[in-house]
Amino acid sequence: MDTTRLDIWLWAARFYRTRSLAKQAVEGGKVDVGGQRAKASRSVRAGDALRIVRGEEIFEVEVVAIGEQRGPATVARTMYAESETSRAAREARLADLRAARAGYQPPQGKPDKRARRLIRTLGDIDAF
Repeated sequence: MDTTRLDIWLWAARFYRTRSLAKQAVEGGKVDVGGQRAKASRSVRAGDALRIVRGEEIFEVEVVAIGEQRGPATVARTMYAESETSRAAREARLADLRAARAGYQPPQGKPDKRARRLIRTLGDIDAF
């Protein structure tokens, strides 16, 4: 077993929760193999370079092992090797997002009667 379908490998390596989500991502152009768009049925073998866009995360990985069964996350991490530049870029983006959220404190509960009146008053000020 030296090759497998791209959508099956993405599912087995735990990049997507289901195989159908992996197939949709490939068909939507979210996965490149060797810098080119691929079909879900494309064969993947060890040594292939993949660029996977998942939400706001971008992974640049090299296929190390082939698997057709989804297993534990520790086994799935051994199926690919992520490049250092990709890992650093993802971690920097996460640090930026955390820093942006650091000052925001969500309210502890629903506003009381006085707070609702203040909110309404602030809304009326914008009308002038």
